[in-house]
Amino acid sequence: MSNRTLRFETWLAGIWAGIIVGIGAVSAPSLFAVLERPLAGAGAGRIFATEAVVSLVIAIVLFVAERGRVRDRIEAGEKLSVMSGPLLIILGALFLTVFGHYAITPMIQAAKAGHPTRLSFGALHGISAALFWMKGVLVLSLAWRLGGLRDEAAAAQLP
Repeated sequence: MSNRTLRFETWLAGIWAGIIVGIGAVSAPSLFAVLERPLAGAGAGRIFATEAVVSLVIAIVLFVAERGRVRDRIEAGEKLSVMSGPLLIILGALFLTVFGHYAITPMIQAAKAGHPTRLSFGALHGISAALFWMKGVLVLSLAWRLGGLRDEAAAAQLP
């Protein structure tokens, strides 16, 4: 069970990383390259909103899978912490998703609508972009780390 779970987690983390890079480095910049700024901004906002929901679902699935994998190893007698490195990375990416989408995005929308905010639209947009790319780095490191764990598990099973 643990090896299949690890394989699934590695695959899902890789998909998640691909989604983040695809949206942040390809989709959003492409919209601004071909559309008028307001229309491109609306399209990018919609894409990032969808990405946030997808990220929440993936993070929860990965959290449950990693928690179960570590629990199985502990029950098998291994001396491990219940807070594994991958689990902490997943929680970090989950926090950045929630904070970016549910705290920063509403402030960006308010600033864009002309409502007074503590920070300017540009500053809020910069913070949002930084949070998004920090999440990307975490998810890429998660995929890398899980791949390394998978290689270690495969090497341990060799005769």
